[in-house]
Amino acid sequence: MSTASAVDIVQALQKEFGDAVLSTHEFRGEQTLIVSADKARDILAHCRDALGFDYLIDISSVDNFGSDPRWEMVYELYALDNGAKTHLRIKYVLSEEEKAPTVSDLWPTANWHEREVYDMMGIEFDGHPDLRRILMWEGYPYFPLRKDFPLAGKPSDMPDVAFTNAAPLAGGPFVTSPTSASTVHREPRSREMD
Repeated sequence: MSTASAVDIVQALQKEFGDAVLSTHEFRGEQTLIVSADKARDILAHCRDALGFDYLIDISSVDNFGSDPRWEMVYELYALDNGAKTHLRIKYVLSEEEKAPTVSDLWPTANWHEREVYDMMGIEFDGHPDLRRILMWEGYPYFPLRKDFPLAGKPSDMPDVAFTNAAPLAGGPFVTSPTSASTVHREPRSREMD
């Protein structure tokens, strides 16, 4: 769809997928579609193949702890080749037992986005070619962005890898000086530069 507006694209998706588009929302010119989980991959593939969404900006997740379904998946899409340079957000919900479908075969950048969601939230992606941790070390037993993860962290038996005490700032290697100078002069500097 060349030079199609976000509203046109939403209407095209509603026509193509009917009841699988559960609701739509517009906020400050951005269009969001809430879709059914069982049709999410088909809708995302259609966005790429038929509607020109050639850029996957991000995949994120929301933990609705205490609710069922618990997870909400969020896909930020952008059509660079579309004359209107259109942005679209696709969302769907999953229960704790469900896996999200991978889109790493549609957008190669999804590989690392999905690994990050898995690493931080524990959401698995069905069909992902290499689903392993990307930020935390292998064998780390928790998912730090879940709402039931304590803000103070969890004790670690690996003091050389992680610690639970606050990192010391006083006397550290960087300093800042209160000043009305420009941002360049306010940024932290190495102690050796002072």
